[in-house]
Amino acid sequence: MTAAIPTRVVILAAGLGKRMKSPRPKVLQTLCGRPMVAYVIDQALALDPQQVLLVVGHGAEEVERALAASGQRERVTLVRQEPQLGTGHALQCCLDALAGSTGRIVVLYGDMPLLSGASLQGLLAAHADAPGGAAMLTAFPDDARGFGRILRGEDPAAPGFGDVLGIVEEKDASRAQREIPEVNLGVYCFDAPALLDALPRLSNDNRQGEYYLTDVIAMLVAARKPVVGVELEDPDEAIGVNTLSHLAEARWAMQVRILEQHMANGVFVEDPATTYVDHGVEIGVGARILPCTVIRAGVRIGAGCEVGPFAQLRAGTVLEDGAEIGNFTECKNARVGAHAKAKHLAYLGDVTIGARTNIGAGTIFANYDGKAKHHATVGEKVFVGSGTVVVAPNTIGDGATTGAGAIVTREAGIGPGETWVGVPARPLARRARPGDASPNRDETR
Repeated sequence: MTAAIPTRVVILAAGLGKRMKSPRPKVLQTLCGRPMVAYVIDQALALDPQQVLLVVGHGAEEVERALAASGQRERVTLVRQEPQLGTGHALQCCLDALAGSTGRIVVLYGDMPLLSGASLQGLLAAHADAPGGAAMLTAFPDDARGFGRILRGEDPAAPGFGDVLGIVEEKDASRAQREIPEVNLGVYCFDAPALLDALPRLSNDNRQGEYYLTDVIAMLVAARKPVVGVELEDPDEAIGVNTLSHLAEARWAMQVRILEQHMANGVFVEDPATTYVDHGVEIGVGARILPCTVIRAGVRIGAGCEVGPFAQLRAGTVLEDGAEIGNFTECKNARVGAHAKAKHLAYLGDVTIGARTNIGAGTIFANYDGKAKHHATVGEKVFVGSGTVVVAPNTIGDGATTGAGAIVTREAGIGPGETWVGVPARPLARRARPGDASPNRDETR
């Protein structure tokens, strides 16, 4: 059995992201419900590495807090890059942490969330054919938008025809070089000793006064070490996020992946073009997601549920099997029981709703008193009339009913089987029946 090659991953995530026009660090921009860099950390961890280094700079403390909130902080080692003097300088900042490394070092970027596991495995496989050298991902995008250009041997009669000879950054490229269609994505797999030998020898003798990681490729070529270019098959994976427009492109590509996975798992998505489902949402087999529906991170939907059209499910919402949430209904931190329904124009906030309960059109659970959120509990087989407002905290017992337009005031507490009507709502007196052992309950109490 062949021993696994030691693998270390460095993720470059120190950039300011000025073109985003946002005070938030670029790598923390949200993509389908999670920070963009979280996807890249997943890419790194999928390689089963001995070590993952995350190079941070602008907003480093904010990045660290976000990683702690996502549960990824303990999986990475943070390295500070101050000031930010280019990609080569970012790797130079990692020299102490990488000292003595053997095997290979993979370089990823915190603003490239769409790289697939298959593409990265292809990169590692190509590196196996480049002993002592490097493999790199390349692409032929319609818009080069700032990527460096790949320089290859162009003379068919010369040795090394077609081999990677170097990379020229767009900022330093001539007009002719900018016409080269093949671009460098900045994703590399280096022989570890070769990279560690080259990094201290980088120079900043260029227009930007920066240390370019691309110059390591030129050093390897000069030393007659092999450099292999691996073209991406899916151009969407090459999307690097530098502007809000790029972020929108990446979000759409990621959203397509998420929806395709749910559909492959047996979820009916009627119109993917108008359906928004965040990363990590759980949806059971046979559920139906109708057009113009938004389902945020932190939601779980059971088997056979129906959601939409024009519905929004926010964090903390759980739909048990067969529940239905319909037109213009919003749920937040709500648990909706099996086969319960809220089909029209309702707000279900901080509420637990029992099985087979019906929530009428226009119902609101008033969960916020201006200072704090409060919870309401609705039992099983309850009929909540249209236009009811339930002021939390509150409870409605099993089998109870509210009349249309009822205002159930704070802590009123509707008992099992009771019917409440009015503004404010009061229990409706029931008619005496033969054999009743106690007086009728009055409308007011």
